[in-house]
Amino acid sequence: MKTNMRFIKSITEAAAQSDTVLPWTRGRRRTEFIARRAEALKSARKAG
Repeated sequence: MKTNMRFIKSITEAAAQSDTVLPWTRGRRRTEFIARRAEALKSARKAG
């Protein structure tokens, strides 16, 4: 069980150090992404 706890501790430390911005994070980027996707869907419906 000791190695398992060490593994979990190392994983949580690595996750805390990660600063990668993911596309589904909340905020202005997400809002802009949703707006672009809606616009593309709207133009696809007009074309087809």
